[in-house]
Amino acid sequence: MRHRLVLSVVDLGLIGLATLCAQLLRDSFETRPEQVVALLPYLGLTLAAAIPSLAVFKLNHGIWRFSGMADYLSVLGAAILIVASAVGLGFLVNRLEGVARSLPVIQACLILFGLVGVRVVARLRHAGRGRAGLQPVPIPAGPENILVVGINPISELYLRSVAEYAAGRVRVVGLLARKESQTGRLVQRYRILGSPEQIASILGDLQVHGVPISRVVVTLPFDKLSLEARTALQEAEENSGVKVEFFAEHICSAERAKRAAPPTMPPASTQNADAAPAGLGQLEMLARRPYWRAKRVFDVAAATCAIVISAPLLLVMAVLVVIEAGPPVIFWQQRPGFGGRPFRLFKFRSMARPYDVNGRRIADTDRVSAVGRFLRRSRLDELPQLFNVLIGEMSLIGPRPLLLADQFQGLDARLVVRPGMTGWAQIKGGRELSAPDKAALDIWYIRNACLRVDLQILIGTVRLVLFGERTADRDAIVEAWRELRSNAADDRAGGASAPVWAQAQSSA
Repeated sequence: MRHRLVLSVVDLGLIGLATLCAQLLRDSFETRPEQVVALLPYLGLTLAAAIPSLAVFKLNHGIWRFSGMADYLSVLGAAILIVASAVGLGFLVNRLEGVARSLPVIQACLILFGLVGVRVVARLRHAGRGRAGLQPVPIPAGPENILVVGINPISELYLRSVAEYAAGRVRVVGLLARKESQTGRLVQRYRILGSPEQIASILGDLQVHGVPISRVVVTLPFDKLSLEARTALQEAEENSGVKVEFFAEHICSAERAKRAAPPTMPPASTQNADAAPAGLGQLEMLARRPYWRAKRVFDVAAATCAIVISAPLLLVMAVLVVIEAGPPVIFWQQRPGFGGRPFRLFKFRSMARPYDVNGRRIADTDRVSAVGRFLRRSRLDELPQLFNVLIGEMSLIGPRPLLLADQFQGLDARLVVRPGMTGWAQIKGGRELSAPDKAALDIWYIRNACLRVDLQILIGTVRLVLFGERTADRDAIVEAWRELRSNAADDRAGGASAPVWAQAQSSA
């Protein structure tokens, strides 16, 4: 309770400071004392409106160092509600005497900047402690994603055992409960996703989000499952390729934990020479150039300005998505990022759910809404990734983050830098390119990144948004592969071998 009070006081202080700064900006920093005095009634009304607004959006409930997209959208909603309420109250009290018409707009932008900024700083500070000394590495052997079926003492003990003995090797994505009414509740911070009868649609939803499930652990006795649940589990094992285990005697033994490995890529330590990451030695040196640090400063400044300027547009698009497709507004997918570390990439949702209420798959063409088509065509669905840029998971320009299944093995050296909202591969063909060609173009960008190339990408991205995707630039692709072959000797020193390049180019 005391912690929440402190957070509320800090937010109120930032809101008051934002109001005063808005007056200073409005008057070009030439505000006279009498103007500040005239602003005090409006300032008081703003703080009065902020108290219930902060409570409505539960801004003091979050943990700033773990803040994310949902928190920032709540801040956006709270900022709009605070300013709208203050303007309404001010008009009723004194007809907004002493308040310039442009001041509420500037005030809203500064409130958004202040409240989001303090949360981002807290997150970056916390992330900096854990990342100190870390260097970009190829995609690590990730955890095995599993679902747990059942809510009982055995499942509780299983979850504790995983946390204690298999952290980093086994990841419990969620639980399935016999009672559908328990959906959405938490058990030891793990979310209940639905019932066993709904496993087909749940597996499909997780697959869309880039979280493939390889194992389902059932902690309920077989005879406690309904006939529909048994049938659904059997069909999931046959059709989705997941392994269903009835957990009875052994709870996450050490041998099972050792065998846990991601279904799509062998551990880095067991890869043979032909599957080794490409060109890491030389590319890691290039990724440490001062230019990348300068890019990070520009990313933070540009993303902050873009979020503040586009805040009204973000709100309008969020409302349109809710009206057209319903909640949630934001769609996320797990993708490998800097150094292969997974992160959640955010977009505005442009499609309805992939499964109907009966668990049947809906065709993609029937899922895209009219608003979704517009957002995709204009690339406006990518705007939420500005928050990914702000918190350090992405850059404005860099290799586009791919799904793990599309990350071509042997060319994961593209992950030695932060992924970007747009990049060299996007303006040289985008969706028309094969995965190896995209990787080759991305690696070419890492080797040749400079201000001139980044400006080319920005101009090309504007052209792409206005006129649509262009045909693949074969000259750029040939040049990228030629440079990869010419640097083959250096790449072998970094851990790659010639067959990797040959295999990649033959599959392009």
